[in-house]
Amino acid sequence: MAIVLTEKAATKVKEIIKDGQASGQLPTEKLYLRLRVVGGGCSGFQHRLDLDPDVKEKRDEVFELNGVQVVVDKTSLLYMADAHVDYHDELHRSGFSITNPSAKSTCGCGSSFSM
Repeated sequence: MAIVLTEKAATKVKEIIKDGQASGQLPTEKLYLRLRVVGGGCSGFQHRLDLDPDVKEKRDEVFELNGVQVVVDKTSLLYMADAHVDYHDELHRSGFSITNPSAKSTCGCGSSFSM
């Protein structure tokens, strides 16, 4: 049940944190990349990525992936087994993507999934 954060995604997360802290838009304390699954979208579930300074020891799991501290709550972890987080920087699309083999189907626009 491993989550993968590609080197490209890890580099982008580090860049966002560094630039955000240097500009004062992000706090200077340690930040974690929080991955979670929330209810929503037309298929029922959505992935969320946030920067979070807090770890709830009783309900979170912390992973070191390509030099990034990644936090996933135990409930979301059940839905994200073997998920693959990547970053794309191309002319037609730019941003993070999550490929989740646990998802049975996705909506037409790809922003939500069902289990």
